[in-house]
Amino acid sequence: MFVGGFTIFNTFSITVGQRTRELALLRIVGASRRQVFRSVLAEAAITGLVSSVIGLGLGVLAALGLEALLRGFGTTLPTGSLVFEPRTVVVGLAVGVGVTVIAAIGPARNAVRIPPIAALSDRQADGDVSLRRRFGWGAGVALAGVVLLAIGLAKPAIALVGVGAVGIFVGVAMLSPAIARPLSSVIGRPLARVLGEPGKLGRENSMRSPRRTAQTASALMVGLALVAAMSVFGASLSKSATSSAEQAISANLIVTATGTGQLSDSVPAKATAVPGVTATTTVYNGQFEVHGSLTSLAAVSTAHLASTLILRMTAGSPAALARGELLIDSTTAKSKHLSVGDTLPTTFARTGSSALRIGGIYQANALIGGYLVSAGFFTSHFSSQPPAALLLRTNGSGTVDNNVTNALAAFPNVQVQTRAQFEQAQKASVSQLLGLVYALLALAVLIALIGIVNTLMLSVFERTREIGLLRAVGMKRRQVRTMIRSEAVILAIFGAIIGIIIGTGMGIALVSSLKQQGITDTVVPASSLVEFLLLAALAGLIAASWPARRAARLDVLAAIAAELCAHRGALHRGAVPWGAVPWGRWVQVRRSGRRGTCGRAYGRAPWRPGQPCAGGRRTGRPRRTRRWHRTPAPAPG
Repeated sequence: MFVGGFTIFNTFSITVGQRTRELALLRIVGASRRQVFRSVLAEAAITGLVSSVIGLGLGVLAALGLEALLRGFGTTLPTGSLVFEPRTVVVGLAVGVGVTVIAAIGPARNAVRIPPIAALSDRQADGDVSLRRRFGWGAGVALAGVVLLAIGLAKPAIALVGVGAVGIFVGVAMLSPAIARPLSSVIGRPLARVLGEPGKLGRENSMRSPRRTAQTASALMVGLALVAAMSVFGASLSKSATSSAEQAISANLIVTATGTGQLSDSVPAKATAVPGVTATTTVYNGQFEVHGSLTSLAAVSTAHLASTLILRMTAGSPAALARGELLIDSTTAKSKHLSVGDTLPTTFARTGSSALRIGGIYQANALIGGYLVSAGFFTSHFSSQPPAALLLRTNGSGTVDNNVTNALAAFPNVQVQTRAQFEQAQKASVSQLLGLVYALLALAVLIALIGIVNTLMLSVFERTREIGLLRAVGMKRRQVRTMIRSEAVILAIFGAIIGIIIGTGMGIALVSSLKQQGITDTVVPASSLVEFLLLAALAGLIAASWPARRAARLDVLAAIAAELCAHRGALHRGAVPWGAVPWGRWVQVRRSGRRGTCGRAYGRAPWRPGQPCAGGRRTGRPRRTRRWHRTPAPAPG
């Protein structure tokens, strides 16, 4: 919805700018500022209502596709039919109309600032605030977003993180017009050299209106910023998972259950009986209550712990486990202000309240967790809890690995992995999760690309006469398409560059805040970010296909004469005096000579039935009450 809000705001900004004359004419005939403001918001509400109804239908199809996507990524969903409740319709319509109306408030405010004198000129009133004021607000919003994001990551508080991210995006969107012109120039320079004059014109078009360029690229900026942030987070998480396995496990083989299953109680005995297995450590997982909140608790057998598990102690000793004491990681000790010798009150579901003495502190490791006890202590407080994993130390022979696998073949849900295979499995699970997130974020990028298509279509409509003049002086259809496509590529790369920079910074900040939770490595996947940039350029090229095709198919004469068609509706209502139409043009008017419809200007040539008008529509036989007249020249002096 946030990305869609950028697209809606940009669309209404362009349409209001194109209707400057019409809105100012409404002011001339007596419309108040409030009425003009309400008319724009009413248009936004109707647009949002129609779009929301269509979106509900597409949402049902998207839900079916999402279900198939989740199953493809191995996520198990409850069986049952698709649920579509009445509140879904109410919420969907309310959110769709609300977001559209809110996004249109800014353009509506600009519309009421249009002076009526703009009706008699081709100048479009600039109702935006001054650049200095805009950049001041943008810098303030972006700075506030950074502060809120930092506070949210430090607490942590997910609500503050979301508000801070929104503030950063809005602030950067307000500041981006300052760099739109120079950055578009740099991006478009290679295109101008490779594509020639069409590429040069596309570069100049993107530089012509920095605010429009920035607004169009803002939606893509948000989408790619989220993708880049998740890419940095995923790469760091994958590297940290591998490092955690290397730093915490010294065993040669790791035995775990597949999926969400559990190991049988007889698995440790079967694995220990295999010749060549020198040490075995059984791992248990459970939950207990600390200071009123549920927390995960890990337990290990202590007989051969030093041969299978690595505990990097910062205080105390692993021998405290055998005495029934508790080991905690450095993150928990720092956050709860605990040290060796302190007593921690806990509660177990089976045995009730218990005070555990802290016997040691180890470096944080994602695989071990924050709390660790011995297997004997664990089984005395938990009833019939099956093992979660088994760590085996062998003599290093490949034959032993095969023998362990064969010995456990009777258990179909058991998988035996070497340490290297376990590390690769950890990376694969992270990649699978990231793939699902990327698939969801692709919807935001798709919405941003639709915004680029919409902006280019409106731009082609606005520059109809300009394109007609270019065709008249010799530009070919292929060159027109190249010009529009190069402009779209510049827009896409501009948004991608800003989005990737912001997303990379947000990803690094997120990873830095999670170092105490086990994500110790910060990785910036440069190759993936470059791929995102190239994919954004390719997506911009594809998005420009329809606008480029439409621009190339414009009729030359109709496009050149399109300027007069801007007066069609106003002249038909009789709201425009003769002075608003360039003198010396042939127009079709009523018998009174004071009112008329837009003239199909063909020089001095008479109008013939069936002749196409400037808009490309066929006309019928004229009524007897309408004749062709030439607009009078202005009086001398």
